[in-house]
Amino acid sequence: MNEERLPAAYTANIREMLGDSADAFLKSYLAARTQGLRFNTLKSSVPSGRTAAEQAISQFGLSQVTWCPSGFYYEDPARPGRHPYHTAGLYYIQEPSAMSAAELLKPLPGEIVLDLAAAPGGKTTHIAALMQGEGLLISNEIHPERAKILAENVERLGISNTLVTSAAPGDLSKRFPEVFDRIMLDAPCSGEGMFRKDPAAIDEWSPKHVEICVARQWDILQDAYLMLKPGGHMVYSTCTFNRQENEETMERFVQTYPDMELIVTKRLWPHLERGEGHFVALLHKAASADPADSAPRKSRGKRGERGSDGPKTSATLREAYQQFMSWAAAELPGFADRGVPLLFGESLYLLPEAFSGRLHTGILDGLKVPRAGLHIAHLKKNRIEPAHALAMALRPDQAARSYDMPADGTEIQAWLRGESLPVPPSLHGWTLVTVDGLPVGWGKASSGQLKNHLPKGLRILKAHLDEV
Repeated sequence: MNEERLPAAYTANIREMLGDSADAFLKSYLAARTQGLRFNTLKSSVPSGRTAAEQAISQFGLSQVTWCPSGFYYEDPARPGRHPYHTAGLYYIQEPSAMSAAELLKPLPGEIVLDLAAAPGGKTTHIAALMQGEGLLISNEIHPERAKILAENVERLGISNTLVTSAAPGDLSKRFPEVFDRIMLDAPCSGEGMFRKDPAAIDEWSPKHVEICVARQWDILQDAYLMLKPGGHMVYSTCTFNRQENEETMERFVQTYPDMELIVTKRLWPHLERGEGHFVALLHKAASADPADSAPRKSRGKRGERGSDGPKTSATLREAYQQFMSWAAAELPGFADRGVPLLFGESLYLLPEAFSGRLHTGILDGLKVPRAGLHIAHLKKNRIEPAHALAMALRPDQAARSYDMPADGTEIQAWLRGESLPVPPSLHGWTLVTVDGLPVGWGKASSGQLKNHLPKGLRILKAHLDEV
Protein backbone atom coordinates (compact mmCIF):
# COMPACT_ATOMS: atom_id res chain seq x y z
CA MET A 1 0.00 0.00 0.00
CA ASN A 2 1.49 3.35 -1.01
CA GLU A 3 1.05 6.82 0.44
CA GLU A 4 -1.50 7.82 -2.21
CA ARG A 5 -3.96 5.31 -0.72
CA LEU A 6 -3.92 7.18 2.62
CA PRO A 7 -6.27 10.12 3.38
CA ALA A 8 -4.55 13.46 2.72
CA ALA A 9 -5.61 14.85 6.11
CA TYR A 10 -4.14 11.81 7.86
CA THR A 11 -0.84 12.10 5.98
CA ALA A 12 -0.61 15.81 6.77
CA ASN A 13 -1.18 15.10 10.46
CA ILE A 14 1.55 12.44 10.46
CA ARG A 15 4.02 14.81 8.79
CA GLU A 16 3.23 17.49 11.36
CA MET A 17 3.68 15.04 14.25
CA LEU A 18 6.81 13.23 13.06
CA GLY A 19 8.64 15.82 10.99
CA ASP A 20 11.78 14.28 9.48
CA SER A 21 10.69 10.78 10.60
CA ALA A 22 7.43 10.93 8.65
CA ASP A 23 8.88 9.44 5.46
CA ALA A 24 10.18 6.40 7.33
CA PHE A 25 6.78 5.96 8.97
CA LEU A 26 4.88 6.22 5.69
CA LYS A 27 7.24 3.75 4.01
CA SER A 28 6.28 1.19 6.67
CA TYR A 29 2.95 0.81 4.84
CA LEU A 30 4.87 -0.91 2.02
CA ALA A 31 5.89 -3.74 4.37
CA ALA A 32 3.79 -6.77 5.27
CA ARG A 33 1.75 -6.53 8.45
CA THR A 34 3.25 -7.93 11.62
CA GLN A 35 1.75 -11.14 13.01
CA GLY A 36 2.09 -12.56 16.48
CA LEU A 37 0.83 -14.94 19.11
CA ARG A 38 0.98 -14.89 22.88
CA PHE A 39 1.33 -18.10 24.84
CA ASN A 40 -1.33 -18.68 27.47
CA THR A 41 0.78 -19.18 30.58
CA LEU A 42 -2.17 -20.76 32.39
CA LYS A 43 -1.46 -23.72 30.12
CA SER A 44 2.11 -23.25 28.89
CA SER A 45 3.51 -23.16 32.45
CA VAL A 46 2.50 -26.78 33.22
CA PRO A 47 4.82 -29.59 31.99
CA SER A 48 2.69 -30.73 29.04
CA GLY A 49 2.09 -27.12 28.03
CA ARG A 50 5.79 -26.29 28.16
CA THR A 51 6.55 -29.19 25.85
CA ALA A 52 3.77 -28.15 23.45
CA ALA A 53 4.97 -24.54 23.50
CA GLU A 54 8.49 -25.65 22.62
CA GLN A 55 7.08 -27.65 19.71
CA ALA A 56 5.08 -24.63 18.52
CA ILE A 57 8.12 -22.33 18.70
CA SER A 58 10.05 -24.75 16.52
CA GLN A 59 7.24 -25.62 14.11
CA PHE A 60 6.12 -22.03 13.46
CA GLY A 61 9.60 -20.48 13.53
CA LEU A 62 8.64 -18.09 16.32
CA SER A 63 10.81 -15.19 17.50
CA GLN A 64 10.48 -13.25 20.75
CA VAL A 65 8.52 -10.01 21.20
CA THR A 66 10.85 -7.85 23.28
CA TRP A 67 8.17 -6.14 25.42
CA CYS A 68 6.17 -9.28 26.24
CA PRO A 69 7.85 -12.42 27.64
CA SER A 70 5.01 -14.66 26.43
CA GLY A 71 4.71 -12.96 23.02
CA PHE A 72 6.21 -14.18 19.75
CA TYR A 73 6.25 -13.21 16.08
CA TYR A 74 5.39 -15.57 13.27
CA GLU A 75 5.55 -15.10 9.53
CA ASP A 76 3.86 -16.57 6.50
CA PRO A 77 3.30 -19.37 5.67
CA ALA A 78 2.87 -20.35 9.34
CA ARG A 79 -0.81 -20.73 10.29
CA PRO A 80 -0.92 -21.23 14.09
CA GLY A 81 -4.64 -20.39 14.14
CA ARG A 82 -5.33 -23.62 12.24
CA HIS A 83 -3.37 -25.88 14.58
CA PRO A 84 -4.93 -28.08 17.31
CA TYR A 85 -2.89 -26.19 19.91
CA HIS A 86 -4.98 -23.11 19.12
CA THR A 87 -8.18 -25.05 19.76
CA ALA A 88 -6.62 -26.24 23.03
CA GLY A 89 -6.02 -22.64 24.14
CA LEU A 90 -2.23 -22.89 24.27
CA TYR A 91 -1.94 -19.44 22.70
CA TYR A 92 -3.89 -16.44 21.48
CA ILE A 93 -3.30 -14.86 18.07
CA GLN A 94 -2.57 -11.20 18.85
CA GLU A 95 -0.90 -8.26 17.15
CA PRO A 96 2.43 -7.77 18.97
CA SER A 97 2.04 -4.04 19.72
CA ALA A 98 -1.21 -4.75 21.56
CA MET A 99 0.64 -7.00 24.00
CA SER A 100 2.24 -3.90 25.55
CA ALA A 101 -0.95 -2.79 27.33
CA ALA A 102 -1.41 -5.66 29.80
CA GLU A 103 2.34 -5.74 30.45
CA LEU A 104 2.10 -2.08 31.49
CA LEU A 105 -0.98 -2.67 33.67
CA LYS A 106 0.80 -5.47 35.60
CA PRO A 107 -2.24 -7.02 37.31
CA LEU A 108 -1.44 -9.12 40.36
CA PRO A 109 -2.95 -12.43 41.51
CA GLY A 110 -5.82 -11.84 43.92
CA GLU A 111 -6.77 -8.38 42.67
CA ILE A 112 -10.13 -7.30 41.26
CA VAL A 113 -9.60 -6.06 37.71
CA LEU A 114 -11.86 -4.62 34.99
CA ASP A 115 -11.32 -4.80 31.24
CA LEU A 116 -13.90 -2.22 30.19
CA ALA A 117 -13.95 -2.65 26.38
CA ALA A 118 -12.68 -6.18 26.13
CA ALA A 119 -13.71 -7.90 22.87
CA PRO A 120 -12.41 -9.93 21.20
CA GLY A 121 -10.31 -10.82 24.24
CA GLY A 122 -6.61 -10.24 23.58
CA LYS A 123 -6.02 -8.03 26.59
CA THR A 124 -8.49 -9.93 28.80
CA THR A 125 -6.77 -13.26 28.21
CA HIS A 126 -3.38 -11.62 28.80
CA ILE A 127 -4.57 -10.05 32.07
CA ALA A 128 -6.07 -13.37 33.22
CA ALA A 129 -2.77 -15.14 32.57
CA LEU A 130 -0.85 -12.54 34.58
CA MET A 131 -3.35 -12.98 37.43
CA GLN A 132 -2.53 -16.73 37.45
CA GLY A 133 -6.15 -17.69 37.99
CA GLU A 134 -6.38 -15.80 41.30
CA GLY A 135 -8.69 -12.88 42.03
CA LEU A 136 -11.52 -11.64 39.83
CA LEU A 137 -11.46 -10.23 36.31
CA ILE A 138 -14.62 -8.62 34.92
CA SER A 139 -14.44 -8.35 31.13
CA ASN A 140 -17.05 -6.13 29.56
CA GLU A 141 -18.17 -5.66 25.97
CA ILE A 142 -21.20 -3.51 25.22
CA HIS A 143 -22.04 -5.17 21.87
CA PRO A 144 -23.74 -8.56 22.46
CA GLU A 145 -22.28 -10.36 19.44
CA ARG A 146 -18.76 -9.24 20.30
CA ALA A 147 -19.38 -10.18 23.94
CA LYS A 148 -20.20 -13.69 22.74
CA ILE A 149 -16.86 -13.90 20.92
CA LEU A 150 -15.13 -12.59 24.05
CA ALA A 151 -16.77 -15.31 26.16
CA GLU A 152 -15.72 -17.99 23.65
CA ASN A 153 -12.09 -16.90 23.82
CA VAL A 154 -12.14 -16.81 27.62
CA GLU A 155 -13.52 -20.36 27.55
CA ARG A 156 -11.00 -21.62 24.96
CA LEU A 157 -8.06 -20.46 27.05
CA GLY A 158 -9.38 -22.26 30.15
CA ILE A 159 -9.82 -19.12 32.24
CA SER A 160 -11.78 -19.72 35.45
CA ASN A 161 -11.69 -16.37 37.30
CA THR A 162 -13.37 -14.17 34.68
CA LEU A 163 -16.89 -12.78 34.52
CA VAL A 164 -17.98 -11.60 31.04
CA THR A 165 -20.59 -8.83 31.01
CA SER A 166 -22.31 -6.91 28.23
CA ALA A 167 -23.26 -3.47 29.50
CA ALA A 168 -22.78 0.23 28.88
CA PRO A 169 -19.92 1.69 30.94
CA GLY A 170 -22.39 4.01 32.66
CA ASP A 171 -24.40 1.04 33.92
CA LEU A 172 -21.29 -0.62 35.29
CA SER A 173 -20.11 2.54 37.06
CA LYS A 174 -23.37 2.62 39.03
CA ARG A 175 -22.93 -1.01 40.09
CA PHE A 176 -19.20 -0.98 40.83
CA PRO A 177 -18.23 2.38 42.39
CA GLU A 178 -14.53 2.46 43.39
CA VAL A 179 -14.29 -1.34 43.28
CA PHE A 180 -11.38 -2.15 40.97
CA ASP A 181 -7.70 -2.36 41.83
CA ARG A 182 -6.82 -2.02 38.14
CA ILE A 183 -8.72 -1.10 35.00
CA MET A 184 -7.81 -1.71 31.38
CA LEU A 185 -9.43 0.68 28.92
CA ASP A 186 -8.53 -0.28 25.38
CA ALA A 187 -10.60 2.55 24.02
CA PRO A 188 -12.65 2.46 20.81
CA CYS A 189 -10.59 4.57 18.42
CA SER A 190 -10.15 5.72 14.83
CA GLY A 191 -7.93 2.70 14.15
CA GLU A 192 -5.04 4.36 12.34
CA GLY A 193 -2.85 1.46 13.43
CA MET A 194 -5.17 -0.91 11.55
CA PHE A 195 -4.54 0.56 8.09
CA ARG A 196 -1.82 -1.94 7.13
CA LYS A 197 -3.71 -4.93 8.53
CA ASP A 198 -7.15 -3.88 7.25
CA PRO A 199 -7.13 -1.38 4.36
CA ALA A 200 -10.92 -1.09 4.70
CA ALA A 201 -10.25 0.89 7.88
CA ILE A 202 -8.82 3.64 5.68
CA ASP A 203 -12.23 4.25 4.12
CA GLU A 204 -13.81 4.68 7.57
CA TRP A 205 -11.27 7.30 8.67
CA SER A 206 -11.96 11.03 8.60
CA PRO A 207 -11.18 14.04 10.82
CA LYS A 208 -14.82 13.95 11.91
CA HIS A 209 -14.49 10.30 12.89
CA VAL A 210 -11.50 11.21 15.06
CA GLU A 211 -13.63 13.86 16.82
CA ILE A 212 -16.40 11.33 17.43
CA CYS A 213 -13.88 8.89 18.90
CA VAL A 214 -12.45 11.54 21.22
CA ALA A 215 -15.93 12.29 22.58
CA ARG A 216 -16.70 8.60 23.08
CA GLN A 217 -13.36 7.97 24.78
CA TRP A 218 -13.97 10.87 27.16
CA ASP A 219 -17.33 9.51 28.22
CA ILE A 220 -15.89 6.04 28.88
CA LEU A 221 -12.91 7.46 30.78
CA GLN A 222 -15.21 9.26 33.20
CA ASP A 223 -17.04 6.03 33.98
CA ALA A 224 -13.70 4.24 34.40
CA TYR A 225 -12.62 6.90 36.89
CA LEU A 226 -15.72 6.25 39.00
CA MET A 227 -14.95 2.52 39.16
CA LEU A 228 -11.23 2.78 39.99
CA LYS A 229 -10.62 2.54 43.73
CA PRO A 230 -8.31 5.05 45.44
CA GLY A 231 -4.76 3.79 45.07
CA GLY A 232 -5.67 1.88 41.91
CA HIS A 233 -4.03 1.89 38.48
CA MET A 234 -5.50 2.22 35.01
CA VAL A 235 -4.07 1.69 31.54
CA TYR A 236 -5.55 3.63 28.64
CA SER A 237 -4.61 2.34 25.20
CA THR A 238 -5.49 2.85 21.55
CA CYS A 239 -4.33 1.49 18.21
CA THR A 240 -4.29 4.95 16.65
CA PHE A 241 -1.57 7.57 16.15
CA ASN A 242 -3.09 11.07 16.39
CA ARG A 243 -2.49 13.17 19.49
CA GLN A 244 -6.18 14.07 19.99
CA GLU A 245 -7.12 10.51 21.01
CA ASN A 246 -3.91 9.92 22.94
CA GLU A 247 -1.76 12.56 24.66
CA GLU A 248 -4.37 15.30 24.48
CA THR A 249 -7.05 13.06 25.97
CA MET A 250 -4.70 12.04 28.79
CA GLU A 251 -3.77 15.68 29.50
CA ARG A 252 -7.44 16.65 29.68
CA PHE A 253 -8.18 13.69 31.95
CA VAL A 254 -5.56 14.48 34.60
CA GLN A 255 -6.48 18.17 34.50
CA THR A 256 -10.14 17.32 35.11
CA TYR A 257 -9.38 14.79 37.86
CA PRO A 258 -6.51 16.13 40.02
CA ASP A 259 -6.30 12.87 41.99
CA MET A 260 -5.26 11.07 38.78
CA GLU A 261 -1.54 11.00 38.02
CA LEU A 262 -0.17 10.18 34.58
CA ILE A 263 2.75 7.87 35.34
CA VAL A 264 4.01 7.16 31.83
CA THR A 265 2.97 7.16 28.18
CA LYS A 266 4.52 4.97 25.52
CA ARG A 267 4.18 4.76 21.77
CA LEU A 268 5.08 1.83 19.58
CA TRP A 269 5.66 3.06 16.03
CA PRO A 270 5.67 0.61 13.09
CA HIS A 271 8.79 2.18 11.56
CA LEU A 272 10.70 1.79 14.84
CA GLU A 273 9.36 -1.50 16.24
CA ARG A 274 8.05 -4.76 14.81
CA GLY A 275 4.34 -4.11 15.22
CA GLU A 276 1.36 -2.25 13.79
CA GLY A 277 1.59 0.50 16.40
CA HIS A 278 -0.01 1.27 19.77
CA PHE A 279 -0.36 4.02 22.37
CA VAL A 280 -0.41 3.09 26.06
CA ALA A 281 -0.65 5.26 29.18
CA LEU A 282 -0.45 4.24 32.84
CA LEU A 283 -2.40 6.30 35.38
CA HIS A 284 -2.62 6.14 39.18
CA LYS A 285 -5.46 7.31 41.40
CA ALA A 286 -4.33 8.88 44.66
CA ALA A 287 -4.99 6.82 47.75
CA SER A 288 -7.39 8.21 50.31
CA ALA A 289 -5.91 9.73 53.47
CA ASP A 290 -8.35 7.55 55.41
CA PRO A 291 -7.62 3.84 54.72
CA ALA A 292 -11.30 3.06 55.22
CA ASP A 293 -12.10 5.22 52.21
CA SER A 294 -9.87 3.04 50.02
CA ALA A 295 -12.09 0.01 50.58
CA PRO A 296 -14.50 -0.70 47.73
CA ARG A 297 -17.88 0.92 48.13
CA LYS A 298 -20.99 -1.18 48.26
CA SER A 299 -23.01 -1.63 45.11
CA ARG A 300 -26.02 0.61 44.66
CA GLY A 301 -28.06 -2.41 43.68
CA LYS A 302 -30.13 -4.17 46.32
CA ARG A 303 -29.26 -7.68 47.34
CA GLY A 304 -31.86 -10.12 46.10
CA GLU A 305 -33.31 -7.99 43.31
CA ARG A 306 -33.58 -9.97 40.09
CA GLY A 307 -33.72 -8.88 36.48
CA SER A 308 -34.48 -11.08 33.51
CA ASP A 309 -30.79 -11.90 33.14
CA GLY A 310 -30.09 -12.50 36.81
CA PRO A 311 -29.01 -15.73 38.49
CA LYS A 312 -31.33 -18.07 40.33
CA THR A 313 -30.80 -18.26 44.08
CA SER A 314 -33.07 -21.05 45.22
CA ALA A 315 -33.35 -24.66 46.28
CA THR A 316 -32.87 -25.51 42.61
CA LEU A 317 -29.37 -24.05 42.79
CA ARG A 318 -28.47 -25.97 45.96
CA GLU A 319 -29.76 -29.20 44.49
CA ALA A 320 -27.91 -28.67 41.21
CA TYR A 321 -24.63 -27.88 42.94
CA GLN A 322 -24.92 -30.87 45.25
CA GLN A 323 -25.57 -33.05 42.22
CA PHE A 324 -22.50 -31.65 40.48
CA MET A 325 -20.27 -32.13 43.52
CA SER A 326 -21.42 -35.74 43.84
CA TRP A 327 -20.53 -36.28 40.18
CA ALA A 328 -17.19 -34.50 40.62
CA ALA A 329 -16.27 -36.62 43.64
CA ALA A 330 -16.19 -39.66 41.35
CA GLU A 331 -15.18 -38.12 38.02
CA LEU A 332 -12.85 -35.26 39.02
CA PRO A 333 -10.74 -36.39 41.99
CA GLY A 334 -8.48 -33.35 41.54
CA PHE A 335 -11.27 -30.77 41.36
CA ALA A 336 -11.07 -28.02 43.98
CA ASP A 337 -14.38 -26.68 45.30
CA ARG A 338 -13.48 -22.99 45.08
CA GLY A 339 -16.09 -20.41 44.26
CA VAL A 340 -19.69 -19.30 44.52
CA PRO A 341 -22.20 -21.45 42.60
CA LEU A 342 -24.71 -19.67 40.38
CA LEU A 343 -27.46 -21.04 38.18
CA PHE A 344 -28.35 -19.18 34.98
CA GLY A 345 -31.20 -21.06 33.30
CA GLU A 346 -29.94 -24.62 32.91
CA SER A 347 -26.27 -23.66 33.22
CA LEU A 348 -24.33 -24.02 36.47
CA TYR A 349 -21.40 -21.66 37.05
CA LEU A 350 -18.75 -21.06 39.69
CA LEU A 351 -17.96 -17.43 40.44
CA PRO A 352 -14.41 -16.82 41.69
CA GLU A 353 -13.89 -16.76 45.45
CA ALA A 354 -12.79 -13.14 45.21
CA PHE A 355 -16.32 -12.20 44.16
CA SER A 356 -17.84 -13.29 47.47
CA GLY A 357 -15.07 -11.52 49.39
CA ARG A 358 -15.62 -8.06 47.88
CA LEU A 359 -19.02 -8.14 46.13
CA HIS A 360 -22.32 -9.99 46.27
CA THR A 361 -24.32 -11.89 43.65
CA GLY A 362 -27.19 -9.38 43.76
CA ILE A 363 -24.96 -6.96 41.88
CA LEU A 364 -25.49 -9.12 38.76
CA ASP A 365 -29.28 -8.85 38.80
CA GLY A 366 -30.58 -7.34 35.59
CA LEU A 367 -27.09 -7.38 34.05
CA LYS A 368 -26.38 -9.26 30.84
CA VAL A 369 -23.77 -11.86 31.78
CA PRO A 370 -22.68 -14.09 28.88
CA ARG A 371 -20.27 -15.91 31.20
CA ALA A 372 -20.64 -15.88 35.00
CA GLY A 373 -17.24 -17.25 35.92
CA LEU A 374 -16.46 -20.89 35.12
CA HIS A 375 -19.27 -22.80 33.40
CA ILE A 376 -19.11 -26.20 35.09
CA ALA A 377 -22.26 -28.10 34.08
CA HIS A 378 -25.52 -28.29 32.14
CA LEU A 379 -28.68 -29.41 33.90
CA LYS A 380 -30.46 -32.22 32.07
CA LYS A 381 -33.47 -34.29 33.08
CA ASN A 382 -32.43 -36.19 36.21
CA ARG A 383 -28.74 -35.69 35.49
CA ILE A 384 -25.99 -33.20 34.83
CA GLU A 385 -23.45 -33.05 32.02
CA PRO A 386 -20.04 -31.43 32.44
CA ALA A 387 -19.59 -28.21 30.48
CA HIS A 388 -16.99 -27.78 27.75
CA ALA A 389 -15.54 -24.81 29.66
CA LEU A 390 -14.84 -27.07 32.64
CA ALA A 391 -12.81 -29.41 30.45
CA MET A 392 -10.78 -26.51 29.08
CA ALA A 393 -9.93 -25.33 32.61
CA LEU A 394 -8.73 -28.73 33.87
CA ARG A 395 -5.42 -30.57 33.85
CA PRO A 396 -5.44 -34.25 32.84
CA ASP A 397 -4.41 -35.29 36.36
CA GLN A 398 -7.60 -33.73 37.75
CA ALA A 399 -9.86 -36.09 35.79
CA ALA A 400 -10.56 -39.73 36.59
CA ARG A 401 -10.02 -40.62 32.91
CA SER A 402 -8.29 -38.93 30.01
CA TYR A 403 -7.54 -39.85 26.41
CA ASP A 404 -4.57 -38.21 24.72
CA MET A 405 -3.84 -37.74 21.02
CA PRO A 406 -0.76 -36.35 19.25
CA ALA A 407 -1.20 -33.00 17.52
CA ASP A 408 0.20 -34.33 14.24
CA GLY A 409 -2.03 -37.42 14.09
CA THR A 410 -5.25 -38.21 12.26
CA GLU A 411 -7.24 -38.85 15.45
CA ILE A 412 -7.25 -35.21 16.54
CA GLN A 413 -8.38 -34.12 13.08
CA ALA A 414 -11.29 -36.56 13.24
CA TRP A 415 -12.13 -35.42 16.77
CA LEU A 416 -12.23 -31.77 15.81
CA ARG A 417 -14.61 -32.64 12.97
CA GLY A 418 -16.97 -34.04 15.61
CA GLU A 419 -16.36 -37.72 14.96
CA SER A 420 -16.39 -40.43 17.61
CA LEU A 421 -13.25 -42.50 18.10
CA PRO A 422 -12.53 -46.19 18.76
CA VAL A 423 -10.97 -46.63 22.21
CA PRO A 424 -10.04 -49.58 24.44
CA PRO A 425 -13.19 -51.28 25.83
CA SER A 426 -11.82 -50.77 29.35
CA LEU A 427 -12.37 -47.02 29.01
CA HIS A 428 -15.83 -46.16 30.29
CA GLY A 429 -17.57 -42.92 31.31
CA TRP A 430 -16.84 -39.23 31.00
CA THR A 431 -13.31 -38.77 29.65
CA LEU A 432 -11.17 -35.67 29.35
CA VAL A 433 -9.91 -35.57 25.76
CA THR A 434 -6.47 -34.01 25.27
CA VAL A 435 -3.96 -33.21 22.53
CA ASP A 436 -0.37 -33.60 23.71
CA GLY A 437 -1.70 -33.25 27.25
CA LEU A 438 -3.79 -30.12 26.56
CA PRO A 439 -7.58 -30.47 27.05
CA VAL A 440 -9.82 -30.01 24.01
CA GLY A 441 -13.14 -31.21 25.48
CA TRP A 442 -15.18 -34.10 26.81
CA GLY A 443 -15.90 -37.52 25.41
CA LYS A 444 -18.05 -40.28 26.87
CA ALA A 445 -16.64 -43.77 26.49
CA SER A 446 -18.82 -46.85 26.17
CA SER A 447 -18.40 -50.22 24.43
CA GLY A 448 -15.14 -49.28 22.75
CA GLN A 449 -16.37 -45.93 21.39
CA LEU A 450 -15.57 -42.44 22.61
CA LYS A 451 -18.63 -40.32 21.83
CA ASN A 452 -17.72 -36.78 20.85
CA HIS A 453 -19.13 -34.03 23.08
CA LEU A 454 -17.28 -31.16 21.43
CA PRO A 455 -19.82 -28.31 21.02
CA LYS A 456 -21.12 -28.23 17.47
CA GLY A 457 -19.99 -24.66 16.95
CA LEU A 458 -16.38 -25.76 17.50
CA ARG A 459 -16.46 -28.79 15.24
CA ILE A 460 -14.36 -27.38 12.46
CA LEU A 461 -10.65 -26.84 12.55
CA LYS A 462 -10.39 -23.11 12.04
CA ALA A 463 -9.00 -20.03 13.69
CA HIS A 464 -11.22 -18.70 16.45
CA LEU A 465 -12.50 -15.16 16.25
CA ASP A 466 -9.60 -13.36 17.84
CA GLU A 467 -7.07 -11.05 16.19
CA VAL A 468 -6.15 -13.41 13.33
